[in-house]
Amino acid sequence: MLSSSPTIRLQPGNPFRSFWMGGYECTDQLNAFGHRVDFLTLTGHLQLLDEDYQHLGQFDIRTVREGIRWSQVEKTPYHYDWSTMQVLLDAGRRHGIQQVWDLCHFGYPDDLTPLHPMFARRFAHLCRAFVDFYRQQRPDEVLIVTPINEVSFMSWLGGDVRGTSPYCVGQGWEVKRGLMRAYIEGVAALREADPGIRILTTEPLIHIVPAPGSSRTHRQRAAEFDNNQFQSVDMLAGRLCPELGGREEYLDLLGFNYYYDNQWQQQPHETLRWANDDHDPRFRPLSFLLARAWQRYQRPVVLTETSHPGVDRPAWIDMIGRECAAALRAGVPLFGACLYPIVDRPDWDHLDQWHRSGLWDANLQPDSFPQRALYQPYAGALQDAQRVVQAALPVSVVPELSLL
Repeated sequence: MLSSSPTIRLQPGNPFRSFWMGGYECTDQLNAFGHRVDFLTLTGHLQLLDEDYQHLGQFDIRTVREGIRWSQVEKTPYHYDWSTMQVLLDAGRRHGIQQVWDLCHFGYPDDLTPLHPMFARRFAHLCRAFVDFYRQQRPDEVLIVTPINEVSFMSWLGGDVRGTSPYCVGQGWEVKRGLMRAYIEGVAALREADPGIRILTTEPLIHIVPAPGSSRTHRQRAAEFDNNQFQSVDMLAGRLCPELGGREEYLDLLGFNYYYDNQWQQQPHETLRWANDDHDPRFRPLSFLLARAWQRYQRPVVLTETSHPGVDRPAWIDMIGRECAAALRAGVPLFGACLYPIVDRPDWDHLDQWHRSGLWDANLQPDSFPQRALYQPYAGALQDAQRVVQAALPVSVVPELSLL
């Protein structure tokens, strides 16, 4: 029958196979209680790879974000076990799915933290080994890599609030420097091993505002904190902390992650309502935030993570579709949007609490992995959002209907 989701020929230079992408939670971090988590198996994605990839076809999603799980790949320093990645690669080939790879998605080997003197060297070595393994499997395909996911968030979580390794308070800047030193050395290693590799940064896209009636000092402080969201990418470009070795040419594809609580008042802390039904003049639409990031770096942008828990999922994806279309109409080179997670996940620290944030809910099974249940209101809203975005793409991009 005729699919309700159009296949879109993407903008020139866009390396992704589909504008809409799926992200599978792959964190392997030590959580707030010091327990190692492995969401690739907890969510059932590894066990249900074929089913998960088959399901994507009804929404014409042909690009996904996956992770290698550094803590599982490198159990012994400089020795790598790529067996699980091989399983993922084989499934991608079977189903014609393009996989974008996170090398570090919140987790490090047991003997490392970003403050360890060998952290950057070990990560750069991992990057070289990853490219060597991948190119033995796929010598000619475009390889898109996120070296380290959400450095800004990781440095806060592990450096300021003891949410993960290295469990520090007041060390966020030092953790950020350690992560970015590894990131930059990793990009250099990746480019040396494969000059054609594409680098996809993935940083939170936020907006921080002062309270109404704030003093000039408080307004300036809120603006400073808001601007700090770009520190990691500025380091990668060499605009900040040039001694780390960053370069403008390391900027390639700029991914930004956006959730319902990404805009807030600084002091006292208060989340701005994402629907802005109270007409708060301090709120900024997602399209504005994407345009601001693009104007800062002049590189193509990608919405690399977005989702909402619970019953508001349809309203959220409706907003995402409209804002992506608005950004495209404003001339922003927006290359894609990733539903993250596309399959539901539990909380990192309380594994019995599931977010209900995926396109597919997880039906929990006693003594087994979760089964999939499509959340129909979200599915219908996604297909509507796909049509809205299709209509906003440049006129030179001609849509075509796909037969299923």
